[in-house]
Amino acid sequence: MLQGFMNLLSLCWKPFGHEKGNHGANGVLGGGGSSGGSKEGKDGLLWYRDIGKYGSGDFSMAVIQANQVLEDQSQIESGQYGTFVGIYDGHGGPETARYVCDHLFKHFRAIAAESQGVVTAETIQRAFRQTEEGFTTLVSESWSTRPNIATVGTCCLVGVIHQQTLFIANLGDSRVVLGKKVGNTGGMAALQLSTEHNANIAAIRQELKELHPNDPQIVVLKHGVWRVKGIIQVSRSIGDVYMKHARYNREPINGKFRLPEPMNMPILSANPTIISHDLQPNDSFLIFASDGLWEHLSNEKAVDIVHSHPRAVRLSLLLCCF
Repeated sequence: MLQGFMNLLSLCWKPFGHEKGNHGANGVLGGGGSSGGSKEGKDGLLWYRDIGKYGSGDFSMAVIQANQVLEDQSQIESGQYGTFVGIYDGHGGPETARYVCDHLFKHFRAIAAESQGVVTAETIQRAFRQTEEGFTTLVSESWSTRPNIATVGTCCLVGVIHQQTLFIANLGDSRVVLGKKVGNTGGMAALQLSTEHNANIAAIRQELKELHPNDPQIVVLKHGVWRVKGIIQVSRSIGDVYMKHARYNREPINGKFRLPEPMNMPILSANPTIISHDLQPNDSFLIFASDGLWEHLSNEKAVDIVHSHPRAVRLSLLLCCF
């Protein structure tokens, strides 16, 4: 299994394949990006774009369909407000990831325009908030005909490069890792830039317990895996409104999602952790990937694979969704 992921990552980074059409209609490549002579291909459940151009360098993308229905989306957009990267790892169905791919960047762009193109952490925070509110409205409108949309959600990892500042915003357990040159040694260091929200992380369990001091069952160890309320591993997401609003945690949603006790406050959060990083000349590339990659590759191994397939560009991006 590990060797398979290593091969995939190296192939994604090294040009290969045949010319194909733009996957923007599926939310895989946003309309603001430029193909830059890139090659696309499909191999079974793998779709890839080997190389494309954005404002500060090159990007490569790969998507592996892990379920019968593709629940994940990804996008890259470059324009007057910088470069916007999104990895949306859906669960319970495809609806939330698709909604986020269609709306989050649009909200970000509109909010940035209000401030004459100035991008801050608050710009991204507001875009997340508006996207969550919009999806919750969709759930409300769909409740009578599609109530189970209340149990669909997505992790959300976003990167924004604006005037040599990189902003990282994250909900859930996707991850971004920076490959950074170590002086003139030819070596490369792996620096994780995102904060993950998974109940298997001790700090996240502690955070949940502090937020819900009167709930001894806020995290439950089930079959060797820590889960929020014994149901879901991530503590933050867009969607999953059955864990945020009591009016949706009832029939007719599936019984496995219904809590036995009243919900007095939201259990999951849509508030992302946001960090900023000033890009330096030694910052070589960024790997954005969902947890399906990081379950099999360490940060160091992933950086080592990408480092062994170098490109002479300012800053490269690799996006993987599994």
